[in-house]
Amino acid sequence: MKELLLLLLLVTEASSRSNSSWCRPGCDCRGDLKFTICSRARFTHLPSRVPPTTELLDLSDNNISVIPERSFSKNRKLRILLLQNNNISVVEDGCFSQLEFLQKLDLSWNRISSLTEGFSLGLAFLRELQLAHNRLSSLDSRSFLHLDGLQRLNLTCNSIHTIQVRSFSSMSTLRQLHLQDNQLTSLRSGIFSMLRSLEVLNVAGNQISETEMGVFKPLTSMTLLNLADNLMSTVYFKSFLNIHTYSTHILLEGNPWNCDCDLQRVFRKLRSIQRLFLDDYYNLTCQEPPVLKDYRLMDVDTELCLAETVTVLIITVTVVITVLAAMLMGERKRKKKKKGKHWTQQGELSDESDY
Repeated sequence: MKELLLLLLLVTEASSRSNSSWCRPGCDCRGDLKFTICSRARFTHLPSRVPPTTELLDLSDNNISVIPERSFSKNRKLRILLLQNNNISVVEDGCFSQLEFLQKLDLSWNRISSLTEGFSLGLAFLRELQLAHNRLSSLDSRSFLHLDGLQRLNLTCNSIHTIQVRSFSSMSTLRQLHLQDNQLTSLRSGIFSMLRSLEVLNVAGNQISETEMGVFKPLTSMTLLNLADNLMSTVYFKSFLNIHTYSTHILLEGNPWNCDCDLQRVFRKLRSIQRLFLDDYYNLTCQEPPVLKDYRLMDVDTELCLAETVTVLIITVTVVITVLAAMLMGERKRKKKKKGKHWTQQGELSDESDY
């Protein structure tokens, strides 16, 4: 028994020495060299020595600034690559092109300001991409060109103000898109045209004041639409009517609503659609008109619309009475004129008979 225990200790020690020979100082290699942890190692460059059998590589919380081309050519078995919280500002074309098995890439909390076509080369089987807390300002058709299998994309807390129509055109399998806390001012028709598998669309915390009527129509799988904390004062009924899903939950709290009667009608109709759920309707507050500021939308519903209806009714009745009176006066004048003409003709006939 003692001999067996001694043998196991010798094998473990030999394995540990073998593992340590592969690991660069500052890294910890575990699980038969499948997990390489180099977090908080104060690296300024990617480590040159990483076990080729590594499936999870954690390089978070370092000072890496550049990801060179073909950086991971010796680590083709990588499935998870964590690069969050570095100083990365340059991602060279083809830097991930050898990672055909990569499923998760985390580049959040860096300084990336643009994405070229070569950024996504080789990432056809990537499932999750984290780009939150970077410096992206716009997205175009080249940004995510090769991400055919992506299911989750997180772009939270960038400075994105422009999304071109074909920016997400390759992402037919995308299920979650997080765009909250950016600088979008509107949602134009066509930008989500290929996202038929999308279930969660989060655009909260932007500056959106307008959504075009057909923008949500392609999203036939959407279960959650978050439009909270934007600059929307009104909504178009058809914008949400075009959501053809079995069940969609919509969040609208924190917008400066203009609580006129038109808005009330829109929300009344939206709430009557069984497949749409306005989860935070009871928390919506008015910004306009000034007399209703900070009132809850639901509290001014009946009173506001009743007052407007009565006003419209009074105006309508007044107009109808005026028109009828004018018609009656006209008819009287016509008859009076006709009668006067008849007596004149009778008088002329009487004068002629005297002769």
